[in-house]
Amino acid sequence: MSSAAQRLDGLLRGDLEALHARSLYRVRCLVDGPQGAELLVDGRRYLNFSSNDYLGLAAHPVLREAARHALHKYGVGSGAAHLITGHTRAHAALEEELAAFVQRPRALLFSSGYMANIGLAGVLVSRGDCILEDRLNHASLLDAGLLSGARFSRYAHADPAALRERLTRPAKRTLVMTDGVFSMDGALAPLPALARTAEAAGAFLMVDDAHGVGVFGDHGRGSLEHFALGMAEVPVLMGTLGKALGTFGAFVAGSDALIESLIQRARTYIYTTAPPACLAEATRAALKLVQVESWRREHLFRLIQRFRSGAAALGLPIMDSISAIQPLLLGEARKALLISDKLREHGIFAPAIRPPTVPIGHARMRITLTAAHREEHIDRLLAALAQVIQDNS
Repeated sequence: MSSAAQRLDGLLRGDLEALHARSLYRVRCLVDGPQGAELLVDGRRYLNFSSNDYLGLAAHPVLREAARHALHKYGVGSGAAHLITGHTRAHAALEEELAAFVQRPRALLFSSGYMANIGLAGVLVSRGDCILEDRLNHASLLDAGLLSGARFSRYAHADPAALRERLTRPAKRTLVMTDGVFSMDGALAPLPALARTAEAAGAFLMVDDAHGVGVFGDHGRGSLEHFALGMAEVPVLMGTLGKALGTFGAFVAGSDALIESLIQRARTYIYTTAPPACLAEATRAALKLVQVESWRREHLFRLIQRFRSGAAALGLPIMDSISAIQPLLLGEARKALLISDKLREHGIFAPAIRPPTVPIGHARMRITLTAAHREEHIDRLLAALAQVIQDNS
């Protein structure tokens, strides 16, 4: 008789073979060196159009120096959770500066956006309550809804009317959760309409602005600044630090009562080791650069316009997006893999995005632009796309 380990391996291997057969098997690449417009992947240098380092800060020397100095002061590890011995002056200062940046009374650091979203939902709602989410929300938001214990339902993508219909169902407390910028489409959520709809029904709106903070708004405060919305319309804001800010982690910003409730009750905050203080200091440095170097956002949006104009002239199937995320919709997973592989032959790194990350039939190249790119990089990308699409149409 086979052992339990052999039986388990047999089941798992069958699952893996099924992924291979559907062109959904994922393979990790090996990266050497820092993030940037160019990236050394599996021993070859590519133009990198796959990073969320939207402002080109991940390898910035100012951030490196801030982290280096903090390493000498605090060491490498934080040692424990924030509520034990892991909360340093660096963490406290960063929370104060993040709160000031997004113009809210307080902010609270989390180890990741995933943990922030799950912790938020677990505190704000419970059994007898309701969570409503956009159908194309990030997996962390969807999992937060599923794990919260509340009644969980999804409304049609970016559709305030569909949300309004769901809000007619009775619940003790209703939380509406949405991405600010949808991570696979690059489109902004219709936040003003969603805010009005939630307010009219007595619901509370939470925005995950992972891909908006640092990028949108005159001061880089994100999609809420872009739409001139504040805490009155959106009581709960989550932002991440590992994208435009170039470091790692996440934060929630809101009222004193919200932050205190998370400190006291959010399991993903209470029972997790705090991020290293050196990352907090690097993020403080990044936050200063975001505020004083507006040219990064201006340059990024010029590149976005250049890419979109060039893609339109070439007739490329680029989805409607004004963000740094510019998806090339290809349909089938097999085709997306093929196009990605062909782009690598042209020295372009842009991995295929396939189900379940996106719906079946909506596989794509998720092309991301950053302030580290130059105009000639965009032109090279467009030329490679034109050649590869033509050769494989």
